[in-house]
Amino acid sequence: MVQDACGSVAVPEAGEARLCPLQTALSTRPCIDSYDQFSRVALALFRFIGAAYATGASDCWEAAYRFADEAPDIADSPLLVARAAALIRILRSGRPCELCFMPPSCRRLSKDETELMRLLTVARRKHPGELESVVCQFVGHENEIATTRAVNALALC
Repeated sequence: MVQDACGSVAVPEAGEARLCPLQTALSTRPCIDSYDQFSRVALALFRFIGAAYATGASDCWEAAYRFADEAPDIADSPLLVARAAALIRILRSGRPCELCFMPPSCRRLSKDETELMRLLTVARRKHPGELESVVCQFVGHENEIATTRAVNALALC
């Protein structure tokens, strides 16, 4: 790389590939297809619930319940939506900024969604102590107990 005349912007030399920073960042995040059916349903619910909080629109809540009702192998869809909402509510209360959710139809995950899916995956593995460590990394010690309980409840749904 060489710097431009002002010395402030790096410009690729001839023959170097110019990669979009956003494309590079997105390529390192997992795709929705890498998760099982339950996790994909939970992710969609997180996104609908996130949209409900962001917009205040009741249609987003209806979409979450409808999506859970139509998902295969979900025994108690209202309970699943309630547990997903409880987790999002707890996470929102202890953060200085909003959680970032992609639209429900998006195949890629935001950084926050990647962390949520990591929490859910670890909770479903049921290895003692592992979840607490991951929760601490994501939320810190303030909401550790409530977050751990909420993610465990969702994982067992």
